[in-house]
Amino acid sequence: MDFLINLAYIVASVLFIYGLKMLGRAETARRGNLVSALGMLLAVVVTLLAGGLDFTWIIVGLVIGSAIGAIAARSVKMTAMPEMVALFNGSGGVASLLVGWAEYLRNPDSVTFTATATVLAVLIGGVAFTGSVVAFGKLAGWISGRPIRYRGQQFVNGLIVAAAVVCGVLFILNPGGSYTLFLIVIAAALILGILAVIPIGGADMPIVISLLNSYSGLAASAAGFILGNNVLIVAGSLVGASGLILTQIMCKSMNRSLANVLFSGFGSVIQSSSSQVEGEVKALSGEDAYYILEAASNVLFVPGYGMAVAQAQHAVRELADLLEENGIEIRYAIHPVAGRMPGHMNVLLAEANVPYEQLVEPEDVNPTMDTVDVAVVIGANDVVNPAAREDQGSPLYGMPIINVDGARTVFVLKRSMNPGFSGVQNPLFFKDNTRMLFGDAKTMLSELISEFKEAMAG
Repeated sequence: MDFLINLAYIVASVLFIYGLKMLGRAETARRGNLVSALGMLLAVVVTLLAGGLDFTWIIVGLVIGSAIGAIAARSVKMTAMPEMVALFNGSGGVASLLVGWAEYLRNPDSVTFTATATVLAVLIGGVAFTGSVVAFGKLAGWISGRPIRYRGQQFVNGLIVAAAVVCGVLFILNPGGSYTLFLIVIAAALILGILAVIPIGGADMPIVISLLNSYSGLAASAAGFILGNNVLIVAGSLVGASGLILTQIMCKSMNRSLANVLFSGFGSVIQSSSSQVEGEVKALSGEDAYYILEAASNVLFVPGYGMAVAQAQHAVRELADLLEENGIEIRYAIHPVAGRMPGHMNVLLAEANVPYEQLVEPEDVNPTMDTVDVAVVIGANDVVNPAAREDQGSPLYGMPIINVDGARTVFVLKRSMNPGFSGVQNPLFFKDNTRMLFGDAKTMLSELISEFKEAMAG
């Protein structure tokens, strides 16, 4: 029986790995998700059948969880997907914490290895849970997106970490008689998760979400060691490793270290000449924008969070189709940290069935930006901010951006002149080759679509 169980776990692990590999490409991502889900289904079914469990509460939990998931999947808007991902990370973290807690109560006199895994599951899971709740609050606007800092903050965090480590070590040495120390570790983890995320600015939330996702995976892996469940160890390790790799990619895309993201309080103080940018803003009507687009030979779309807010991805695709009918080459430049979570823009464009081969990365399009006739910036701000190249006093300085200011003409679709999520002013809006199209992105794009359709009908 044990042989069959382990064989099923190996098959499930292979499905996880193969599904994860398929997620690396847009055209195979949907199948990859299904393959991974099949692996998880196999792992869960085998675990339940092999455990000799009472299925009453399991079925109750399954029904409740499925209902919540179905309602959330149908009701949560794409703009709220980053918050949903943050809650997913937090749910994974608290699940690992509760598993560790329950297993300790069931068997207080555990061996050193199991006690160590229990401390790790509780500590990492607690940080992932409360940190994800704070990230959710910042993304949802319930908590200020700006860093929340106070004097001696890092010293306080250091003391909490030290207390958690000391209490954790003492607990491991004597698990059966150290329940109070165990509770202190739990409390320290929950507090540390809050204090670790509140000083991080909203503009860094994509990196934070990726890191917390990694934490939830590591906590799950530790829970696997507690339970002696091989497939949980493998699944948690895959999530933890992929989350750390993605975090590193995101940091590289912002030209910042992870330590800088976690401890710099980016956005708390803006000391930059770009914070008081002056110049003349040149607004443009939809009709005039149509004439410029109609005369172009190639157009580059640069989506940002504003596209998500306006739910304008389908309008972008429709306009792009009309431009292609006119013989105009279309590309989409995607910055890795555009939006509020990793891959946010890719998800939105995939929903609108934008051809994957039309998506390009900044390093691919920047060298030839001077050949782009029109760059259409849809709600993006920080990822196209020239201050990242030109202003050494800007918090964005050194961050790789999409150099749309090098295009022959730049359209910026934006509701107002307010700065982006980081709070940094954008001198792009005042460039000679920039034209502002103020208003809701979906409305402005619909106006352009109408102009093209009328011209084609005439």
